[in-house]
Amino acid sequence: MKLNRKWLNEEFVDLSGVPDREFVETMTIAGQKVETYERLDAELRNVVVGRVVSITRHTNSDHMWVCQIDVGAGEPVQIVTGAQNVHEGDLVPVAQHNSWLPGGVHITKGKLRGEVSNGMLCSLKELGLTLNDFPYAIEDGIWILQEDCKPGDDINTVIGNDDTVVDFEITNNRPDCYSILGLAREAAAAFNKPMRHHDPVVRGGAAGELSELLEVEVPAEDLCRRYTARMVRNVKIAPSPKWLRQRLRANGVRPINNIVDITNYVMLEYGQPMHAFDYRYVGSGKIIVRRSEPGEALTTLDGNVRTLTPGMLVIADETKPIGLAGIMGGENSEIMDDTVDVVFESANFNGTSIRQTALALGMRTEASGKFEKNIDPLLTLPAVDRACELVELLGAGEVMDGVIDVLNDIPEPRTIELEPDRINALLGTDISEADMVEYLRRLEIPVEGHEIHVPSWRPDLVGMADIAEEVGRLFGYNNIPTTTFRGAATEGGYMEAMKLENRAGSLCRSLGYSEILTYSFVSPSIFDQIRLPEDSSLRNAMRIQNPLGEDASIMRTVALPSMLAILARNNAYHNDAVKLYELAKVYLPKPGQILPDEPKHLVLGTYGEHEDFFKMKGEIEAFLRGMNVPEARYTAEKHDPTFHPGRCARVSVGGVDLGCFGQIHPLVARSYGIDGEIFAAELNFTALLSLQLPEKTYTPLPKYPAVTRDIAVVCDEAVTVAALSDCIRAAGGKLLRSVELFDIYRGKGIASGSKSAAFRLTLRADDRTLTDADSDGVVSAVLAALEKELNAKLR
Repeated sequence: MKLNRKWLNEEFVDLSGVPDREFVETMTIAGQKVETYERLDAELRNVVVGRVVSITRHTNSDHMWVCQIDVGAGEPVQIVTGAQNVHEGDLVPVAQHNSWLPGGVHITKGKLRGEVSNGMLCSLKELGLTLNDFPYAIEDGIWILQEDCKPGDDINTVIGNDDTVVDFEITNNRPDCYSILGLAREAAAAFNKPMRHHDPVVRGGAAGELSELLEVEVPAEDLCRRYTARMVRNVKIAPSPKWLRQRLRANGVRPINNIVDITNYVMLEYGQPMHAFDYRYVGSGKIIVRRSEPGEALTTLDGNVRTLTPGMLVIADETKPIGLAGIMGGENSEIMDDTVDVVFESANFNGTSIRQTALALGMRTEASGKFEKNIDPLLTLPAVDRACELVELLGAGEVMDGVIDVLNDIPEPRTIELEPDRINALLGTDISEADMVEYLRRLEIPVEGHEIHVPSWRPDLVGMADIAEEVGRLFGYNNIPTTTFRGAATEGGYMEAMKLENRAGSLCRSLGYSEILTYSFVSPSIFDQIRLPEDSSLRNAMRIQNPLGEDASIMRTVALPSMLAILARNNAYHNDAVKLYELAKVYLPKPGQILPDEPKHLVLGTYGEHEDFFKMKGEIEAFLRGMNVPEARYTAEKHDPTFHPGRCARVSVGGVDLGCFGQIHPLVARSYGIDGEIFAAELNFTALLSLQLPEKTYTPLPKYPAVTRDIAVVCDEAVTVAALSDCIRAAGGKLLRSVELFDIYRGKGIASGSKSAAFRLTLRADDRTLTDADSDGVVSAVLAALEKELNAKLR
């Protein structure tokens, strides 16, 4: 919504002493955001009024004239022109040396056919004007001024460019601010200045009674809340006066003639769209506000034929539509130069209906944009009175007595209780009740006792929070101190499960993995891609009733295929090394119940030159330590068809199976279009959380030195390192602090089908330095247990 400050200052609230920057900043802080602002004279500089003192023919040209121009600077300046409509004594616009015209045109002195020219005489077009702005001028030729001006006057002042236009970004819940009146009310409140109101006064009495010539029917009561009409006879179509043309032009509206300009002027001033009908085209003197009928069409003012669909709201006479309600009038009722009698329409239409019609016909207009926001129905009468007042003021016609005012749905008055304590609690302020009442008074919101009477033009005021916003913005948001919220509210923060998820994500990222997010709905074909057996319970997935397609028709019971799909995409993009993780929900149906279990799984996926089984095992160990989970047990897994049978292990903690990890089976990798090695893990994150230790425990650094002993035992190839390690730990007793495998040997000196495994044992006591006898005793016990339980003998 545009607002030119001269109109504001002259008619509503005098803020002429407030600089533009201060004005826009104060208005923005007070709640009406300024999008941009510009001076109308910014592009037109150093152009003044000049009087032609003398004019002589150019000696070297048969169409040029050498003019001596008085520009109010003492000595006349010489300017050469080719215009043929300039005479001695004429007042003309003069672009002097080093002047600027609209469009960035720079004027400097020079020579034309040997004669010095110190500038240029200007036409309307060169000043950015048209005949609509100054109808007495000529289109081709120098503008001969008829304004009240003298040589030396700035042309910006003469044409009304000494003004600032401020463009506001108005929210849809403030339809009152789509008007000069509404913005003036906001400006008066923001600067705490008195607002000048004007109640339209219509004399009438010279052209008879309206009811004798016009009748209005509104069959579409649900789409027309109010319809108000007045009539003017013996109109005199002419250009509008300069002040009205300037205000329209400053707000981006092209002046046309006095009657049309009045309707546009009132729409800008009040925010109430109006339309003027030529009465002679209103058949039988009857206006009917109805829905369109099948097969009807209307040629609108823009010359286009609009085919109407049944249900569109139209303004019609007894035989045909003459206008699209709230959008545009019909060409068959347009104001013409020979128009004698005019009907002013000021109505309030259903915003949804207007929006739907405008969208269907592709013709959104200024009027439809305002009706879409459900403007105040109480505006129609003062707006039409204002139009008739302007008719009388401009001498444009004779206003008939009487008003036709059809009321169908006028909103009931609303009240809101003033609750100072709740408002202060919400804002975090200590504003007194008296100050709150004063702020509301400045906004013209009446308060009686503790009861706020909501004006009809403020549909956005519904409850206490809305009143608090009004108080807060006039108090000044920048004046509100930073405080803790005083209302009944809990302190924000992460739930414990969210904290653990965040920690898990941080650990994965610290290990070099990047997070991904995938859809929970997948294709049934994933089970075949990962070689899941037909009898697997994981194939019993929940189907989606309205899937996007077969590729997204079930809820996943396993998250690994989603990871493999992302790895395959990265491989197709020739990314040489990738490490990804996801905390993904899976959906496991429960017999006899509608809703499934929804545990979260941690899925890791990686490939690249430096990735292998043991690196992933170390990363999982580091992750579990970071999650404060007891030491995990890793056992070989040879029967999971998704993984390589010799490079896969299950992870368990305290007897709880968490999942498995390892190299993806080559056939599975190939089904995803990957030829290289892929390593992945899928662990039950929900189960893992239940295994966390209550808190981390720390022990002091040892006082006594450790003793290390290395042993190498020969055992059957089928005996796993984990079994050897468990046996050593069980036999080592409390002096054994750690067991570390450091070598496996197969070859010369070792029988076929056997292997040698070498371990480093770390021994320590908390109360003394160990002796050789202590260490020998532990090693002997370990070797005896290995031979007895696993037939593993010292090498």
